[in-house]
Amino acid sequence: MSINATLIGQMITFALLVWFTMKYIWPPLFDSLEQRRTKIAEGLAAAEKGQAEMQLAEKKAKNVLKEAKEQSSEIVTLAQKRANEIVEESKDAAKKEGERLLLSAKAQIEQEIQQAKENLRSEVAALAFTAAEQILGAEIDKAKHKDIVEKVSNQLG
Repeated sequence: MSINATLIGQMITFALLVWFTMKYIWPPLFDSLEQRRTKIAEGLAAAEKGQAEMQLAEKKAKNVLKEAKEQSSEIVTLAQKRANEIVEESKDAAKKEGERLLLSAKAQIEQEIQQAKENLRSEVAALAFTAAEQILGAEIDKAKHKDIVEKVSNQLG
């Protein structure tokens, strides 16, 4: 065999191999590469979309956190205000109760003073009768001399 025939045979074989490869091997290979490229592009687009959504969610979370802080600040302020009101109400109630107790104590003291005066009057009257009996040397009837006893009692009081 000659080199030319071998070379021509190899060229024909190579051409058949190239044709077979282009016809049956490359299209599925290119299709699979295209599918892979599409999946990668979709994945990148989804990743970008996910990052955009994550940034949006972070902004929303910051806003929600800010609003929550403001609301908690308002709640604390209102609670402090209400606590101050309760303290003032308690002070007023205690002051009124103290005044009421003071008036009650003054009334009780006044009543005890009146009672003590009455006791003193009756003791003074009894002493006056005893002294008058001893001075006069006779017994004095309280029922008969009621008017005199009342006059003396009134003069003492």
